[in-house]
Amino acid sequence: MGVFMGGQGLAIQRQLNFSRDAEREADRVGFQIMGEAGYDTSGMVAFFQRMQQTTRNYSDIVPAWLLTHPLTTERIADIQARVREQPYRQRVDATDFYLVRSRARVLQDESDKGLLETQQFFQIQTESPSRQQVAAGQYGLSMIAIRRHDYAAAQSWLDKAKATLDKPPTPGAFSSPMPRGQSDTMLAFLSLEIKLAQEDKPDVMAAAVKEGAAAHARYPLSRGLVWQYADAMIKGAKYDEAGRFLRDQLQMYRSEPELHDFLAQVYAKQGKIALQHISTAESYVLQGGIMAALDQLNLARKAPDATYYDQSVIDGRERELQALRREMMGDKKKDKD
Repeated sequence: MGVFMGGQGLAIQRQLNFSRDAEREADRVGFQIMGEAGYDTSGMVAFFQRMQQTTRNYSDIVPAWLLTHPLTTERIADIQARVREQPYRQRVDATDFYLVRSRARVLQDESDKGLLETQQFFQIQTESPSRQQVAAGQYGLSMIAIRRHDYAAAQSWLDKAKATLDKPPTPGAFSSPMPRGQSDTMLAFLSLEIKLAQEDKPDVMAAAVKEGAAAHARYPLSRGLVWQYADAMIKGAKYDEAGRFLRDQLQMYRSEPELHDFLAQVYAKQGKIALQHISTAESYVLQGGIMAALDQLNLARKAPDATYYDQSVIDGRERELQALRREMMGDKKKDKD
């Protein structure tokens, strides 16, 4: 019996060793793929350290020789050794990284004090020898100007950011080519943001519509520019165009509540009350508000302009949502039981 148990234990240990070797091989392959893709491989160390912290209680309870994966500390040491063996390589961040960081810095504190402190930071940043840093500071100052309703200054700072990025590099430490990433899309987004903030000026809204159309044609995959273009058409009183555009977009992106919200705005401007409530209901559904959506469908049913077709759509959608609600309530009841 003891011999049998000993043989069985040896077989189990061999299986565990095989699993650990497979994990080490997976780590090695993952490390190689990250490096060849241009990612900072030291991030694997931080990931394993976080995993170690998360599974600390589990690892303390179960003996190491029973784990089907190698110990996290072993994996960390292995990756650290691989990182040390790699030659140092300067990693150049894409320009959109700096622009996103500037946007996040503005949005995290939009109080007067927060904007003042952020403005001071960006002003110092514009004195950097790095063109990316300078452009990011100018981009951030443009955002701050928008929030202070100084749209001329906002446009001026944006123009400076574009000029900085378009300027040919000068010989020196920072003359290497700058990866642009999605920075052009972000600049187009900010340009429209400046114009859309001036919705009380018809001439500016007309320009925003034209600019939105051109930006969407140039960057058709940018969802942010799609929403801005729709917003520009609504604010520019181009309701029929906006409606056609949004309905076309919904054929491809039905799961975006923003599209339904904009379409509801269009219907409200056109006085199509039933369709307004139906679109709002779809937005609520996508955001998890089933009861709110049912309320909107009830309002749509009572709207004076609801056609026979609209009533059929409302009835069918209401049955679907009621069934979905019963299903959700049933799942909640099962969870409690």
